[in-house]
Order: sequence, then C-alpha cells, then structure tokens
Amino acid sequence: MPSRSLTIEQILTLLAETPPRIAALTAGLVPAQLHTPPHHDGWSANDVLAHLRACADVWGNCIVAMIAEDTPTLRAVNPRTWIKKTDYLEQEFQPSLHAFAAQRTNLLAVLKPLAPEGWSRAATVTGAGKILERTVLFYGQWLAGHERQHLKQFELIVNTMHTWQRPPLEQAAQHCVQRTLRLSAPRR
Repeated sequence: MPSRSLTIEQILTLLAETPPRIAALTAGLVPAQLHTPPHHDGWSANDVLAHLRACADVWGNCIVAMIAEDTPTLRAVNPRTWIKKTDYLEQEFQPSLHAFAAQRTNLLAVLKPLAPEGWSRAATVTGAGKILERTVLFYGQWLAGHERQHLKQFELIVNTMHTWQRPPLEQAAQHCVQRTLRLSAPRR
C-alpha cells in the first residue's frame, strides 16, 4: 500500500534519489559481495536491485500507460511474477544499476512536466481480484514508498558486508603490506 503522505515533490525527489543512493551505498563492494546474501535465507544486494527493477517495470509502465491513454484498462502484474520473465537476477550488478538509472531517468522525464491534475489520471486495473481504479499519484506513491523500504534493506546488507571477516588470504596479504610499511619506515 502506498504512503499517502507523500507529496508530488517528495515522490519526484525520492524517485530521483534512489539510483544514486544505491550506487553510493554499494560503492566499494566487489561483485561477490553484491551477489551474496548476508544471511542464508536473505536477499543479496543484486537480488534487491533486480526486485526494484521489476517493480519499476510493472508500476512505471502503469504510470506511462495512464499518461498516454485516457482511463486505460490494465491487467495487474505482480513484480515477483514479472521478474521471472527477465534475467535481472543473473545480471552483473553495475550494468543492472545503470539500466535501472536509465529507466528512472525516462520515468522522471514523463513525470516531471506533468501538471498536478495529471497525477489524477486513472486506470482500471483488473486481474488482482476486485477491479480497482488506480491513479498516477497512487503508483508514484507506491513506487517511492516501496523503494524507500528497500533502501533500508540495502543499508543493512552493505553494513553486514562491511563487517564480514576478510578471507584468510586477504588478511595475510594485508598483514604483509603493513609489515613491509613498518619495516621500510624511517627509524627515529
């Protein structure tokens, strides 16, 4: 359910901030860390990004359809079902993040010039049980609020990755570098 308290400006800000925030949070992590869940039953950073891309596909396409057509009838698609039709989970993290950022740029190019009344443009959504009426504002709030929650998940994943013990070989190499620096330092 979307966060009803988000204004149009807040939605635009949150949507614009998500890709660079993910980039900042994951900077410095190596591919193995990005593809490894911090817990045996959790999601990796790459899994979360793939999920966000699937949500952006589904809900972003609904937004674009409502803006392009007068009261279209749309079939509800679950992002968890949609992701199975993509290769997002198998993609390398950085190219996937670039694709997500490009997708977001395109969505914002449609949303930013939209007049306030344009956010009330609606669609009839079928296929999710009861027939629903949804607006651009609804999907914008839903997308922004959903991403806000997953940004917190990125923070937890990244913090866990930074606290993991380094592999023994990396620890040994770091020890050798530190020892060499101490030995080569001028004596007083």
